[in-house]
Amino acid sequence: MAEAADTPGTTPSPARRWLRRTGALLAGAPLLAGLLQLPTAGPAQAAGPEGAREASRSGPVAVSVDSLTPGAPSDGDTVTVSGTVTNKGKQAVTDAHVDLRVGSVLTTRSGIADVAKRADDLPGTDGTAVGGAYKASFDKLTPGVAEHFTISVPVDKLNLGGDGVYPLGVALSGETSAQPWDQVLGIQRTFLPWQADEADTTTRTTVLWPLISTVHMTAETGSNQQQTPVFLDDDLATEIAPGGRLDQLLALGKELDVTWVIDPDLLASVDAMAGGYRLRVDGDTTEPGTHQAVAQQWLAKLQDAVAGKEVVALPFADPDLASLAHNGTRVTGSLSQLKAATDVAATTVETVLHVTPSTDFAWPVQGAVDPSIVKVATSAGADKVIARSDSLQETGGLTYTPSAARPIGGGTTAVVADSKLSRAFEGDLTNASAATLAVQQFLAQSLALNLQTDKQRSVVVAPQRLLTAGQARAMAEAVSALQGSTWSQPQDLTATAKAKPDPDATTKVPARSAYPASLHKQELARTAFQETATTQERLDRFKVILSDQSRVVTPFGRAVNREMSTSWRGRPGAAGVFRQAVRGYLDTLAGRVRLIDKSPTKLSGRSATIPVTVQNNLVQGVDHLVLRLSSTNPTRLEISGKDYEEQPIAVSGGHSTTVKFTTSANANGQSTLVAQLYTQDGQAYGAPVTFDVKVTEITATVMLVIGGGVLLLVLAGFRMYTQRKRAAAREAEATPEDDGTEEAAAEEADEPADAARNPEGAEDRLPDGTTARPRAGGPQQPSDGRPDTAAENADPSGTGERVDR
Repeated sequence: MAEAADTPGTTPSPARRWLRRTGALLAGAPLLAGLLQLPTAGPAQAAGPEGAREASRSGPVAVSVDSLTPGAPSDGDTVTVSGTVTNKGKQAVTDAHVDLRVGSVLTTRSGIADVAKRADDLPGTDGTAVGGAYKASFDKLTPGVAEHFTISVPVDKLNLGGDGVYPLGVALSGETSAQPWDQVLGIQRTFLPWQADEADTTTRTTVLWPLISTVHMTAETGSNQQQTPVFLDDDLATEIAPGGRLDQLLALGKELDVTWVIDPDLLASVDAMAGGYRLRVDGDTTEPGTHQAVAQQWLAKLQDAVAGKEVVALPFADPDLASLAHNGTRVTGSLSQLKAATDVAATTVETVLHVTPSTDFAWPVQGAVDPSIVKVATSAGADKVIARSDSLQETGGLTYTPSAARPIGGGTTAVVADSKLSRAFEGDLTNASAATLAVQQFLAQSLALNLQTDKQRSVVVAPQRLLTAGQARAMAEAVSALQGSTWSQPQDLTATAKAKPDPDATTKVPARSAYPASLHKQELARTAFQETATTQERLDRFKVILSDQSRVVTPFGRAVNREMSTSWRGRPGAAGVFRQAVRGYLDTLAGRVRLIDKSPTKLSGRSATIPVTVQNNLVQGVDHLVLRLSSTNPTRLEISGKDYEEQPIAVSGGHSTTVKFTTSANANGQSTLVAQLYTQDGQAYGAPVTFDVKVTEITATVMLVIGGGVLLLVLAGFRMYTQRKRAAAREAEATPEDDGTEEAAAEEADEPADAARNPEGAEDRLPDGTTARPRAGGPQQPSDGRPDTAAENADPSGTGERVDR
């Protein structure tokens, strides 16, 4: 029998196991007596199968609790636990069974936290198994194979005592070939809150339901009348599409009595998407977005979900209050950005959701506060700051959790969220077991809080801003169970903030040194606020020249708000790229109103006009600009008799205008002129245009010489004209007879004209007074009808000809 029992791979009968254990105890009695005289041994020193069982808590079987319903049972309920067991060891487990073990009631909230963190190898506190048939059995658990189980137990069979929180262990017991006795090979611990009857004093619980996303919209808009917005990507469409993160948050929150905490930027972005949008693809390339219908449907569902509910609007784009307080207040204009973000919040929510939100609350990251954060948070009009109890900690030794509202001075109320309840849904809760454990721990903490005292209290649950879909599902399950429980009732945030504060609760805001270093590392740097201030300065210079400022001020103002968003925490690179893109696009628009470059100019004379052209490539017109033309050397070249001249400028969209300036030269040489646009308040706008002007001045003497030459030419031409006219008249008077006398008279009459036309053929007067009339080319014969050489043409010379006189 002993051989058979010790043979590996065989399963001993219960009788054999009893005989073996009895023999081991008898044989070890002397040794045990000796050990009792020694100091008490630890658990690892315990001998025999029982010691092995205790040490096997970290055994090879993983137990997961995928559901526990109801999470907060009442009289007459049946508790159903479902999950899986997975053999992760190398040996098969036989005679396996899952049972429930109820431990002793926990009386403190810290005790609950300790059990939740307990390692699986700590023995002795899991209680006894629920007897009877309330277990799930398996003949064999094969290594690597998960087996599902479900156990249903009437609540009266759990042997629960008074109201309180009970540890509930879901344990897998069985045998292996190496350890062939019944032992716990795996356990999962959770909690079972038990409140049999309605509590005499219920806790008024406010649950914040954050509807917040990251930055999605750019500052860029289309040139059309609708100003089609441009998005960084299509991630927002994925979030609001059916099954997306924001779609699930909306559907879950609609069924709960919660306070909606909404970032107006999310509403503005989805509303812009619903009207048509484009996506940034690469560089300057965009493409049409295709999810307008999804955006319209999501907004319609949100409007229905928040109807009649309390809505708290954060400042636009959810500015990072801690970063602003620690790094931004020394940068001029940073607090003004927070004020602008706060002012536009209510209008945005009312326009999109048709409800009036509360804008009295500021919510620093994770509720961590210090004096500078409180000061900044209330600078834009909020008089209530949502803090968290692990930041504004109790120092008065209270034995219970006080109400959330605390007056902290200056008319400001800190609404302190409970840290344990608020942080119950952190981490990866996509796994059903992790989500179930989070739900049960949340309910346990809530009940334990209510049982601390009979005082009426108001508490706040403020989870992380960007709840994942898994976290939201777990939280919704917990809140739903809580709102159906016997110890809690829902309450709006505004009512909680107005509740009577506990006089013994702490009201001292912790010092800056107490601010968590991990959060400080994620803050926006001072350089980020300086870049934002630079962008705002350029926007202020640009907007004053526009005929329709809203087309630029609105998209860029909201983009500047987005530069300070809490969503950039831990993403400094992406934040920097976004800031640079906003500033770059603004510079591009401002550069579309510019002066056209000019080439060097030459001036002849004492005065001239110089044209300067202003080009406007914007869609809208520009005005309130002044164009100044100035001379760098006014002693040589003046503008309208002075150093510079200014003229107002107004240019329609897509057009250019040319302005003329009168100049006067005082000396020859080269001068430099500078054209510069200015706004009406004297701020330089855009880059100047510099060009050279070469002056060639004409003196009075030169003008007289030129004038005299022109006069001589005119007189010579008039003389030739009169001579030709006289000659024509004489020829007309001549008779047809050709006798010698008449010919001689004609020759004498024509002699002066011929001499004028042909000097070479004129008479040669001899010294004795006689004349000789030789002809060119030889002696003149009586038979010659005309000279051998024709007379020169007396008409004026053509262009480019040389005239000899």
